[in-house]
Amino acid sequence: MKITILGPAHPYRGGLASIMEIMARTFLRRGDEVLIRTFTLQYPSLLFPGKSQTVTTPPPADLHITRCVHTVNPFNWWRVGRQIRRDRPDFVLLKYWTPFMAPCFGTIARLARRNGHTKVLCQIDNVEPHEHHLTDRIFNRYFLRTVDGFVYMSEQVHRELEAYTRAPALFSPHPLFENFGERVPRAEACTCLGFDPALRYVLFFGLIRDYKGLDLLLDAWAELKRSGRTEGRRLVVAGEFYTAREPYLKRIADHGLQDEVLLHDRFIPDADVKYYFSAADFVVQPYKTATQSGVTQIAYQFCTPMVVTRVGGLAEIVPDGRVGYVCPPTAEGVAAAIDRMYEGDTLERFRQNCAIERRRFSWEEMCSRITELYRTVAAQQQ
Repeated sequence: MKITILGPAHPYRGGLASIMEIMARTFLRRGDEVLIRTFTLQYPSLLFPGKSQTVTTPPPADLHITRCVHTVNPFNWWRVGRQIRRDRPDFVLLKYWTPFMAPCFGTIARLARRNGHTKVLCQIDNVEPHEHHLTDRIFNRYFLRTVDGFVYMSEQVHRELEAYTRAPALFSPHPLFENFGERVPRAEACTCLGFDPALRYVLFFGLIRDYKGLDLLLDAWAELKRSGRTEGRRLVVAGEFYTAREPYLKRIADHGLQDEVLLHDRFIPDADVKYYFSAADFVVQPYKTATQSGVTQIAYQFCTPMVVTRVGGLAEIVPDGRVGYVCPPTAEGVAAAIDRMYEGDTLERFRQNCAIERRRFSWEEMCSRITELYRTVAAQQQ
């Protein structure tokens, strides 16, 4: 098949770019022809909360990546859409995670499918965004109603999607992030990060946004500290702030946690991710809202147990009491789950179970579902 992938890719950084590149490689291994069309501009600098959107590493030599999409230039959308229409791929695969992309993606999709051959498929992360804006529903309708079929990764997303469209939709769980490598010995990981191997580490990982509940985790840690249950342990917060930093620093200071919270508040390069997950006893995702999360799949990649809150689709991916604990999205709930992780042989048992559970998260399965979706859509439209 001839496939155009439209979304983040090199030189754009982060998990979304990794996902699109890994899917492209998987389709290539299956014998498909794949072109990735990525951005010349993804977010205007005024709308981007981080320090940098791109990396300086060389582009991957095994992928055909073209930078051609400008998300805020309607004339560019017409040019790209017409080009894809002329190229006549069997399908365009888009990654959709925010309504901000809807005007751009929706216009390109409408133009591309006018050739009567190309289908528009979407791997969808979110329908309703975590941080809401007045234009969300208008933008969602514009994009979602032009898509021929969807692959979703949580039932919450599927339910939200059905409010906009009845296009075919198939479930496939978020695959593992194999691009981060394999687990390394804990001592090696601690050395690389400058950690004291005599201490135990609990990890909060990823971009820091308010909905991810770092405040709940800090309150939970303070509760554990007051009862003397953090001795010999440290909380590692590894990720760049995409929200105001000061309220979190104040919370740390107010709770007297300066010596117990290791704040690595920066973008974590791909090459360093394995050290954080190999050094940590477990990772905590104290989210207040969620659909699914790439952090759980990184944890599975490194067989790192998890504490997650009972929101969105997190509990679908993290079986409670098997690879971690699912708890209420409260400081008390998170504190209790952290405490339980250190009981008996829990951590070792959960690590072993992670190695079993991870087998169901494969990129081959994801690409098979996308191919199945394409065939379903093509058959319906004949």
